[in-house]
Amino acid sequence: MDTIAQNTRSNDPIEKGIAAYLDEIIALRHDLHQYPELAFQELRTSKLVASRLSSWGYEVATGIAGTGIVATLRRGGDGKRIGIRADMDALPIEEATDLAYASSNPGVMHACGHDGHTSILLAAARYLAESGNFSGTLRLIFQPAEEIGAGARKMISEGLFERFPVDAVFGLHNWPGVPAGQFGFVTGPAMASVDQAVIRIVGKGGHGAEPHRAVDPVLASASFITALQSVVSRNVDPQDMAVATVGSIHAGSASNVIPESVEMKLTMRAFSEEVRQLLQERIPALARAQAESFGAEADVNYRLGFPALINHAKETAFARDVAYDALGLAAIEKDFRPRTASEDFAFMLQANPGSYLFVGNGDSAPLHSAHYDFNDAIIAPAARYWVRLAETFLTDDNG
Repeated sequence: MDTIAQNTRSNDPIEKGIAAYLDEIIALRHDLHQYPELAFQELRTSKLVASRLSSWGYEVATGIAGTGIVATLRRGGDGKRIGIRADMDALPIEEATDLAYASSNPGVMHACGHDGHTSILLAAARYLAESGNFSGTLRLIFQPAEEIGAGARKMISEGLFERFPVDAVFGLHNWPGVPAGQFGFVTGPAMASVDQAVIRIVGKGGHGAEPHRAVDPVLASASFITALQSVVSRNVDPQDMAVATVGSIHAGSASNVIPESVEMKLTMRAFSEEVRQLLQERIPALARAQAESFGAEADVNYRLGFPALINHAKETAFARDVAYDALGLAAIEKDFRPRTASEDFAFMLQANPGSYLFVGNGDSAPLHSAHYDFNDAIIAPAARYWVRLAETFLTDDNG
């Protein structure tokens, strides 16, 4: 018996309610997968989502950050207010799955499961509209442009939480390699900050046979790349985390020509603002020093992305307790650890208390792979979890 089957409670009315229309939600997920849209281009997706929410009785606000949506459902008195967020955008990847519902948009693919995240929240939204037992305000946030780290920030800058205030906000992400349907919770830093740098080492070009007449930027760049890891191993506290990766390097076009310059592209990640700041200071300084030692110069364009995702302790404990009560101990991945990938939900957690959790996608291809596909088997347990989280949070006696 697999993990999802073990966590099934046959007398749960939420499970039965979602099961009644699960095939329709899976078909919707396949439709979203077949017609993926890039960041801030989620026009068809947004229209489809808004239409479903409106038909279920939600107050639907559209056009936030272009294609973003907030759906509101109120029951009882004023009560508490909860926000639950799903992301909608796809990636610029050519799909290689051969699925019957593979992307029909060349070079664009749902390779991170946002089609699944949207479908999960829609499944929960329908149940909560038809049968939800709560008193308070439910806000469902469908966000564009997570993949480029811009959607959450833009929604917030356009007054998301002023127009639609919440007492806490929650989100989730599927995770390949974790048993399907198991949930992971992390208190504190759960995902890393992400920043980028473009470093151009400028030397003096020349003939490959006469290196003494040139200033070789390739050699200077190679020295910098080697020295770069000393920032992590010798400047960062060993008990902290830092990643500094050179993912792209371009120089010259011929074996016998020393090029004029070399361009490198880097990604930097950390779990704390202190380490993030240290990387921002040390990496440009190191690039310039290494270049100068070879008689070259370094031009550094260091671009801040978004901060580490920091889960709030109270809300994370609450979210974990809901999973235990709703799905049982077997549904919780006890050894789930922070991830060094990044998430712009971090901005929402800077604006509000809340927590970002993970649900296992099973033995699938990794995220951002051309062979990835979201696991439809986790839609029901994840939707059931959102329902229980919302109902538990929006009760009169919940402190």
